[in-house]
Amino acid sequence: MASIQRLTLTCQQRNPSPAATSTLATALKSKLKLPTVKHENIYNLPNFLTLTRLIATPVVGYLIIHNHHLYAFSLFTYAAVSDLLDGWIARKWKLQTVVGSVVDPMADKFLMTTLVTCLAVNGSLPMPLFALILGRDASLAISALYYRYASLPAPKTMARYWDFSLPSAEVHPTTISKFNTFLQLSLLGTLLCTNLLHDPSATTSAAGGLLMSIQDALGGEAGVKTIIQGMSAVVATTTIYSGLEYTWSKKAVVILGGDEALKRKQGFRGRMIMASGFGSFIALAAWLWYNDTAREKVEETDERK
Repeated sequence: MASIQRLTLTCQQRNPSPAATSTLATALKSKLKLPTVKHENIYNLPNFLTLTRLIATPVVGYLIIHNHHLYAFSLFTYAAVSDLLDGWIARKWKLQTVVGSVVDPMADKFLMTTLVTCLAVNGSLPMPLFALILGRDASLAISALYYRYASLPAPKTMARYWDFSLPSAEVHPTTISKFNTFLQLSLLGTLLCTNLLHDPSATTSAAGGLLMSIQDALGGEAGVKTIIQGMSAVVATTTIYSGLEYTWSKKAVVILGGDEALKRKQGFRGRMIMASGFGSFIALAAWLWYNDTAREKVEETDERK
């Protein structure tokens, strides 16, 4: 560094011309070994497919709410296929990027939340199940915010909080949680399929006859309703279990660091935050279910009269 300063001073004293400036720049480049920053090529096919899935998600929600079920189902099918395809392409041709690893699960969660919300709005998804699914995700998000802050090494600043190159805790999704996600998507896809039976543009299409024959094979409208109720009960059970597992499992969230006493304290508080938050949503879901059951009984009584 001293040699560079002497060189700079010499050039400034002897000849402050453009030629001297160029000489100084060349000398500086030769003396300084600047680190080369490698930029990822984020403009690839997998990331493009993920982006289109993000863009398609609010359109799917709009179509569901306005009862355009054929178009909603078609766009949902594209989103599901693109989700499988972008991961396969990225692994096959080694196109994985950091951006893709963040945006891809974000797109999946955005699609899940949109489907759950919009299907609940148009009455396809029972409100108690809506409260359970969204409540579990919201409780996990709140507890994750706590885990990040509590386990972040000092100094705890906003810049360091959002700097994910500073790892502080690791989340390990449980087996039941992964299975629950699969069941939730299966239920949502089934609801989109059954909604096709109430869309004239679907029933009068070339595949309309096939749709009606499938419904007849499943026992008609009553049989389809029974299947949906069974799937909803299974999803409600796995959602409750997977959410509660995060409250007692010490392996779901692993806090980094060497202070074992502090880690146990932070882990206990994080699990209690999850328990209190999700417990509130379970109580809300139970209350909604009770009200729905009571209303159905009143309607059945009125019909008999």
